[in-house]
Amino acid sequence: MNIDPESKVGQVAAEHPLATRVFARHGIDFCCGGGKPLSEVCAGLGLDTVALLAEIRSELTAVDRSEVCWDQEPLEELIRHILEAYHRPLKEELPRLEAMACKVVGVHRDKDPETFPELLSVYLGLKAELEQHMAKEEQILFPMIVSGRGAMASGPISVMEHEHDSAGNALKRLRELTNGYAVPEEACSTWRALWHGLAALEESLHQHIHLENNILFPRALDS
Repeated sequence: MNIDPESKVGQVAAEHPLATRVFARHGIDFCCGGGKPLSEVCAGLGLDTVALLAEIRSELTAVDRSEVCWDQEPLEELIRHILEAYHRPLKEELPRLEAMACKVVGVHRDKDPETFPELLSVYLGLKAELEQHMAKEEQILFPMIVSGRGAMASGPISVMEHEHDSAGNALKRLRELTNGYAVPEEACSTWRALWHGLAALEESLHQHIHLENNILFPRALDS
């Protein structure tokens, strides 16, 4: 296992999928921020790089052999996985979260008249962007890759990566607005469910974007 302080976060996540558990634990962005070395990321978050490396090694020693190493699977299989594990669930989850967000903001707006409206606005913007983004991948980019034209897809891939960065910024803002998804004592059941749902959305999108930015796109361009 060749992981050192200068290893790029995205590379570690691509070569050792279980390391993403450690990254998620410490709030390390391994999708949009995947190009940064571990030492730089740790310095920015106030983490001990040596301790983080030890934690990653510990996680990998208990590796689940059923974990798929997507940097070795056929691109068509990887795309099928992305569609089934991420696109399909998102199409169901995004409207559900919207309904809860509208309800919570409508009922509790007076508790924080600045934060709640912004939270709803940021979420609705993210939802619209993700829906358009998935449509473009499914209708344009993914068919190009499956047909063997991935090396010609630098333009669409560049657009997708830019949109991933935008989604990452929205996720960051949602985390800020919810105080890290810490559920207030006065929160009703819908409020609690919304916070948990947004936290799960963040985790899923990080994995989703990681698979595309760090594995699918580079492999497609080299195909």
